Amino acid sequence: MKQILLFGAGKSATVLIDYLKQTATDKQWQVKVADVNLAAVQSKVGEHAWVSAVGVSIDNEPERQALIKAADVVISLLPPALHYTVALDCLAFGKHLLTASYVDDKIRALATDINNKGILFLCEMGLDPGIDHMSAMQLIHRIKAKGGKIRSFLSHCGGLVAPESDTNPWHYKISWNPRNVVLAGKAGAIYREDNAVQTRHYEKIFTDCTEVAIDGLGTLAYYPNRDSLSYISTYDLTETGTFLRTTLRYPDFCKGWQTVIELGLTDETDVLQTDGLTVSAFLQNHFAAKNRQIDQLSPFQQEQFLFLGWQDATLINKGQCSSADVLQFILEKQWVLLPGDKDMVVMQHEIGYELAGSRLQVTSSLVVKGEDHVRTAMAKTVGLPLGIAATLLLEGKIAATGLHIPIIPAIYEPVLEKLAEQGIVFHEKEC
Repeated sequence: MKQILLFGAGKSATVLIDYLKQTATDKQWQVKVADVNLAAVQSKVGEHAWVSAVGVSIDNEPERQALIKAADVVISLLPPALHYTVALDCLAFGKHLLTASYVDDKIRALATDINNKGILFLCEMGLDPGIDHMSAMQLIHRIKAKGGKIRSFLSHCGGLVAPESDTNPWHYKISWNPRNVVLAGKAGAIYREDNAVQTRHYEKIFTDCTEVAIDGLGTLAYYPNRDSLSYISTYDLTETGTFLRTTLRYPDFCKGWQTVIELGLTDETDVLQTDGLTVSAFLQNHFAAKNRQIDQLSPFQQEQFLFLGWQDATLINKGQCSSADVLQFILEKQWVLLPGDKDMVVMQHEIGYELAGSRLQVTSSLVVKGEDHVRTAMAKTVGLPLGIAATLLLEGKIAATGLHIPIIPAIYEPVLEKLAEQGIVFHEKEC
């Protein structure tokens, strides 16, 4: 009997667990969902003939290894730093491993051993990275197959609040790791534009965000996302003059977040005593430290800081913290998805190319809305590619071995086909 092991039962795992439960029922496979928080796993798994919840710490080597040894495919939704521990066990026991995280240097160093074992380690198999790779490479390969030369490549992706649940002046609610929201853009960005390398430092990432039209939604804004240059060779677009990967937000968010950065509210290095400190005092102290006044802001930005808690007397009471810690505390309260709220994932590729002497552009767009505050669009688009890939792998419909991200047809073609059956469909427009 085939067995899938999933490590991690956090926010991104809800839809994946539902998919694995259905798959286990249809195929009569065993699925084990393991997390340090057994109650959280049990609440997601419920009573199921083929799926069981396991409470285990990743540091418990005997229990961890016993679970991995019994599995055919391991999916890790653990924090990225813990993937390596799981990877070493998968390598030792000859088990396939799937993650949604970027390939780091430690995993990359295992590439030869993975290949020699004849197993598949498939990383970057979520949303971004993941669906972005698959959909982009399908387009790129199709354009090249008909003789097109790609001159520009822009890929945008964002996790947003759906319009019908957009009820605050930031036009944002948290549907994924809140720490990543606080620290967004900290790494700066580097990309290619008009054949020149462009560098944006953190302090300027959110200034003058460019706007882009999304069919059916209107206008969003984007900021450059980390290191785009590293993907130029991955996508085999070395001759492309513009290559840019970005994150989407509503325009007002970018303007407000730039002020958040300027005020030092995302500082991870300062030390604040928060016992007895109110949210109001925290925000107002940062304004005063930068010689800023709230009435100097535009009206909508004033609304944004009033919403964060400009007059909120709530005590933080978390001991010594950084400003970034306190901001996360505030955002987890103010930007929470409430019952009935829906989030939204938006992705759009814009590819300019030349074919038979003509300049053409294809735009491929994806909009996915969540069902509610638990089965979110983010959970759907992160989890389903992993569940689908695991299923296809056990069915023998993905034959690749070695260390991969999903940029080859043998992986992306069958996965995209199954994603379309789940309502994750791109719509193209060419001109």
